[in-house]
Amino acid sequence: MRKPLLLIIGLLFLIAIEILKVYFIMPFPGSQYDNTIGVAYFIDQYIWLLRLIGIVMVIGPLLHYLRKGRWWQKSLLVIVVLFYGVVVYAFNFKFLADKMFYQPKIKEFAGGTADTTDKNKLVIGVAINGEARAYPIQIIGYHHQVKDTVGGKPIMVTYCTVCRTGRVYSPFVNGKYELFRLVGMDHFNAMFEDATTKSWWRQATGTAITGKLKGTQLPEVPSSQMRLGDWMTLHPNSTVLQPDTTYAGEYADLKDYDDGTIKGGLEKRDSTSWAFKSWVVGLNIYGEAKAYDWNELVSKKLIQDSVGNIPVALVLAPNGKTFYALNRNLNGETLHLAYDTTKGVLTDAETHSTWALSGACIDGVAKSYSLKPVQAYQEFWHSWRSFHPGTKQYGE
Repeated sequence: MRKPLLLIIGLLFLIAIEILKVYFIMPFPGSQYDNTIGVAYFIDQYIWLLRLIGIVMVIGPLLHYLRKGRWWQKSLLVIVVLFYGVVVYAFNFKFLADKMFYQPKIKEFAGGTADTTDKNKLVIGVAINGEARAYPIQIIGYHHQVKDTVGGKPIMVTYCTVCRTGRVYSPFVNGKYELFRLVGMDHFNAMFEDATTKSWWRQATGTAITGKLKGTQLPEVPSSQMRLGDWMTLHPNSTVLQPDTTYAGEYADLKDYDDGTIKGGLEKRDSTSWAFKSWVVGLNIYGEAKAYDWNELVSKKLIQDSVGNIPVALVLAPNGKTFYALNRNLNGETLHLAYDTTKGVLTDAETHSTWALSGACIDGVAKSYSLKPVQAYQEFWHSWRSFHPGTKQYGE
């Protein structure tokens, strides 16, 4: 009985580690709800040792039955070994994140009339040292990350469609430029692995969550999510990332993503408020996190509040896509704003000046001033509450 038992346990062990290596870090049923990242990382880092243990367990019994077993035993073993081979191939060359989502082979930018991107498309915009670039979410949503240099500064533009999180980071770790690859996801959020230490980093926060660099934080680069037309109004000389025709089919799969009407259950919006996949706008100021229901912002158009003792305003543009987050402090005085929706401008009760929705004063005694932007994100509620566990909800 020893040989068949050892053979069965060894084969099940070999099959299990290949499956679990991927199961815990990809969106398989039930895989993203528990805190299994430690187990997943252990399997990933020691997979060859675990494979060796399994092979040692089965090699003796396997050779025994192949030499002396009955025909049906040999046939069954051949089928099981072939099945194991299929599992190894599928979970190492098909289901891994970096085997499903690739970096652009051709990275081109265009501006002005050379850019034919639909101006209603959502983009993640970055402006550094006088240079501005826009990255359509439909493109970076597939790639998950795009490496670039803006204003002489290397950046990593990232996006997770399952969390609806767009983030831009400086890819320097302890002063060294680092390369990252998409390795999978944890709690539905994309994870990247650095090439040097093999630590795993959470896309939504830029934090290493396991490995040698656990707890290390990537510096975030300020960015904006908005309609491309609005970004070009603010940055007329901006260039726009162009689609790589190699991935035309993959981009097409995300054509309805901007509006949340995409068919995929992992990425489709829940139109109700405070549901798992409903949209929120999240702010995190001085360690205080707060979420605002997108439906309420659509209804009110202007929400005024305070986060981390900073008076803020959330403003929704008439197109219903672009939103602005502004610091309402002007020279030590808190402004109380009103939204003239017919003209698409803001006015304040303190100086009676008129402000563009983006925060620039366009008329009145404060004309030389601009309200400072506040970093804000539109994302799924499940993502914001998962990665900001102490978050407050506006209105509750």
